[in-house]
Amino acid sequence: MLPKTNIETQLKRSRDKRVSVDDIIPNVYKILEENSKERAVITQSLSEKGDDSVNIFQFNLLEKQRIFHLADIEKICVNYRLRFLDTHFFKGPIPEEAISQIRTLEKAHQTSLHNLKIMAPAKLLKLENADDPLLFAPMGNNYYYLIYTWGNDLHPLRKWLMWPYKTFENLVITLFFISIILTAITPMQAFTKNDVTQTEYLLMFLFMFKAVAGIVLFYGFAKGKNFNTAIWNSKYYNG
Repeated sequence: MLPKTNIETQLKRSRDKRVSVDDIIPNVYKILEENSKERAVITQSLSEKGDDSVNIFQFNLLEKQRIFHLADIEKICVNYRLRFLDTHFFKGPIPEEAISQIRTLEKAHQTSLHNLKIMAPAKLLKLENADDPLLFAPMGNNYYYLIYTWGNDLHPLRKWLMWPYKTFENLVITLFFISIILTAITPMQAFTKNDVTQTEYLLMFLFMFKAVAGIVLFYGFAKGKNFNTAIWNSKYYNG
């Protein structure tokens, strides 16, 4: 049995490959110093939904392993076909442990967290589900602080199952290889009494490719589907 995929672990691996955790701290420290000047403005906008304000954290109390840049978040969302949206789009129940963690952070940092974001599968933003949501607080300059993770880990093959939907090029490559496989297993002798030539195999491949592509396109348009790179931060169900 393959182990399930923990999105928080994958996110940390992506971040650590791009930049050292210790290198993030100076940038975040500078951001927090700049944000302190905007404390009064942010306090007034706490009750506003979907604004661009950030949260004020005390630098010495931050856990550096919980700090992520938007580039790392986008990469994981695209690879695993997840969404990164405001929490008011989330339709599942927020665990009491997450609420407690928010209150603990607010008390420790003497602030009120707001404008929170959540990373989760699209279905979880419409229906209750049991996949792996991650709750973030924006820190400014495209940095986010991971507050809490709950739910079950993702299917171990989800990254590869979602690979065809990553970009248009990935989809074409997938359709190409599926067509080759279908052509290879097709009993060509059923279509001709003569010896099968390469030309006939080529024609069968083109027929298979057109048929598979047509089915995929019909399904995609009918369901309003889009590619991972286009929907990772889209608030619309059909991307």
